[in-house]
Amino acid sequence: MRPEPALFDAMLEGWRSQQQARRLGESIIGARERTVRRFAEFTGGWPWSWTAGQLESWIATGGWAHSTVRSYQGAVAVFLEYLCDNRYGWVVECEQRVGARPAQICHEWNTARHVCEYEGRPARRPLTRAELQAFFDAADDRAEQALTSGRKGWLAAFRDAALFKVCYAFGLRRREVAMLDVADFTANPAAPELGGLGVCQVRFGKAMRGCPPRRRSVAAVMPWALEALEQYLTQVRPRYTAAAHPALWLTERGGRISPRQVDDRFARWRVAAGLPAELSVHCLRHSYVSHLIEDGVDPLFVQQQVGQSLSRFLCKSEVI
Repeated sequence: MRPEPALFDAMLEGWRSQQQARRLGESIIGARERTVRRFAEFTGGWPWSWTAGQLESWIATGGWAHSTVRSYQGAVAVFLEYLCDNRYGWVVECEQRVGARPAQICHEWNTARHVCEYEGRPARRPLTRAELQAFFDAADDRAEQALTSGRKGWLAAFRDAALFKVCYAFGLRRREVAMLDVADFTANPAAPELGGLGVCQVRFGKAMRGCPPRRRSVAAVMPWALEALEQYLTQVRPRYTAAAHPALWLTERGGRISPRQVDDRFARWRVAAGLPAELSVHCLRHSYVSHLIEDGVDPLFVQQQVGQSLSRFLCKSEVI
């Protein structure tokens, strides 16, 4: 049996244990390991034979976004940093078993730099707090104007204002918020003061390929948004002709609002607020993550709230 594959697997297993000891999430650890294995497959060699030129060729032929490149280079860099640390004994182990030793191949001169505050797609960048407030103000003002003038559409305007506050306050995707039912909100025993709106049960989370939608429970952390939701449930929603429908967000035709309609309504209030045209409703979800992290909330809690690897958000600003 060749020693190289077993040695490589043992290195990855030891690296996994080291990351687990640092309390990193399984999604982060798994993503890093997959990246390292992809690079090993590209080189056709083992970590003790990797070169800086191989890394540069891999990146040059990948065609990836800047943030993805930094994430991949970061995974390879921290793996080799672990191997080269004499405290773990891999340098000696490699010299004894294969007659070579691993070396760091990721350096300042051949890796992508963090050149701007946000490196993701502009349509999904987080809103500043001022932009977010302007957006909500535009939606609230339209609802108030429609109500006081007695014009048609005031129900939809109030619904929209509540919908987007819930979308932001729970970090939801557009399909997730569109598919909510009234019964999806339940009490949180840890926060009885929030009544029956303390937890949002998301039933249509983004699915893995070939799998059904993922479910998750999202705890309410922004009570002000629950006030808007409570007002919608008690004063606005009962006025719809299809109030018996299980859907939370109803249309004037008696059905559930669609993700496409969520997009259209967001675009309307985005224009009213004077925000850039490239912004999409998904920016509310990214704003939720960014604002909680800025406020000092535990990243692990945020990761559980959004039901996704937090590294996908944080890799746009730094290598974890």
